[in-house]
Amino acid sequence: MIQRVQTIWLLLASLTLFMLLLLPIVTKIDNGTEFWVIASGLYQKAAKGTVKVEGFLPLLISTVVTALIALANIFNYKNRTLQKRICNVVIILTLGLSFWISQAAQKIPGGLEGAAYNAGAFMPILTIIFCFLAFRGIRKDELLIKSADRLR
Repeated sequence: MIQRVQTIWLLLASLTLFMLLLLPIVTKIDNGTEFWVIASGLYQKAAKGTVKVEGFLPLLISTVVTALIALANIFNYKNRTLQKRICNVVIILTLGLSFWISQAAQKIPGGLEGAAYNAGAFMPILTIIFCFLAFRGIRKDELLIKSADRLR
């Protein structure tokens, strides 16, 4: 049943996590210099381009692994209980990632005071919503199969 609606929700959850690698989470202009945070590090706009001030390699790896877990969960369609458990794990991992990202964002010079939150800040929330909707779709499939078994 790979063509079910939870496949779309899990794919969207994975894509929103991958968007953390591209979209800035927090931006701030400090003393005329622009800083921004994405999942791979803290960046600064310099005269000759973009300079990576600090890398967040463990955060980057955790983000990619969580996104890959959500993507791989699509192919567990034959084992719905495992698929539901993995949805819960992705939700918990996403909550942990959002806390970790907030800690990493505080490394902007001058702190988060006066910083602007960008689209990347809302991606973990969307991931949790998409995983919840996938969980709900999986549960509906289970109920449909149980009702079909009762009719036999």
